[in-house]
Amino acid sequence: MSETTPKISQVGDKVDLEAEFKASNIQEVLDKLDRELVGLKPVKTRIREVAALLLVDRLRKQFELTSTTPTLHMSFTGNPGTGKTTVAMRMGEILKRLGYVREGHLVTVTRDDLVGQYIGHTAPKTKEVIKKAMGGVLFVDEAYYLYKPENERDYGAESIEILLQVMENNRDDLVVILAGYKDKMDRFFQSNPGMRSRIAHHIDFPDYSPAEMLAIAKLMLAQQNYHFSKDGEKAFAEYIPLRMKLPHFANARSIRNALDRARLRQANRLFAKRTGKLSKDDLMTLEAEDILVSRVFKEGALDMDGDEGANVR
Repeated sequence: MSETTPKISQVGDKVDLEAEFKASNIQEVLDKLDRELVGLKPVKTRIREVAALLLVDRLRKQFELTSTTPTLHMSFTGNPGTGKTTVAMRMGEILKRLGYVREGHLVTVTRDDLVGQYIGHTAPKTKEVIKKAMGGVLFVDEAYYLYKPENERDYGAESIEILLQVMENNRDDLVVILAGYKDKMDRFFQSNPGMRSRIAHHIDFPDYSPAEMLAIAKLMLAQQNYHFSKDGEKAFAEYIPLRMKLPHFANARSIRNALDRARLRQANRLFAKRTGKLSKDDLMTLEAEDILVSRVFKEGALDMDGDEGANVR
C-alpha cells in the first residue's frame, strides 16, 4: 500500500465507514465517470464494487486484520469506442485516492511498445514500459497480439513472461489492465493460463444503443459549444442506425468522427452564405442539411474509406 494512504478516523474500536468514504473523495471520481460516459451501467457498478472492496480492505488493515493486498489486475473486453481507456484512467484515480498506488497515472501501450523485432530487444522495451507505469496503471490494448504461436520467431512470449512476474511481485504498486475484443481475449487467456490466474476482475463493455449514442453525440457537441437544431437532431438519430450497419463501426469514436464531418459541413454552409451577419446561435447549431448529405444516407457507404479506425478504444 502506498505511503500516501490517508489516516483512518478511528474512535475506540470502531471506524466511521461513511466518513472514510467521503474523506477518500472516491465519489468525485465516480461522478466524473458518470458525466464522461453515457450508459455502461454494469461497468460502472463493477467499478463501484471494486472501490468498496478497497475501502473496506483499508479499514480492515487499521484493525490489523490479516489480509494480503487484493489482486487488482483486470481484463476489459468489448468493441472499440466503448470507454475502456476512460474507465482505466478513472480506476487509476480511485487506486491513488485509496492509497493502493503512489501516482495513479495511466500508461497505455500496444504490442509494438512491448515487443522487439530482434533477439535481446523485448526485455528492455517491456521493462522500460513497466518502469514508466510503476505506481499507476498499465493499460495493454489489444493484448492478444502479444501471443503469436504461429510465429516461432516471435518474441511476445518473452514480454508476457516479464509481465507475469511483475503482476505477481509488484501488485502493491502496479495494476495491469489487458483490453481487447472479447472473443480474442478469451482465446488469449485459454492459451495463457498463467495470465488468466492473475486477473481478478473481468469486465465486459457492452455496445451502446442508438439512443445512448445520440446522448453521447449531444454530450460531445455541448463540450465544444455546439448543439443540434430540432431537425438536425432528428437527422442524426436517423444516421446512427444506418452507420451501425456499415463496416468498422466503433461506437463513440464513430460518433465523434461523424460530428467532426458535420461541423466541417456547417462551416462550409455558413461560408457559402457569407452575406449578412451571423448570430452566436448560427455558429453553434448543426442543421439537418449538415447531416443528411452524408454518403451513409445516399449510398449506404462510409463518408471516407477507412474513416473509423477499428482499433480505437
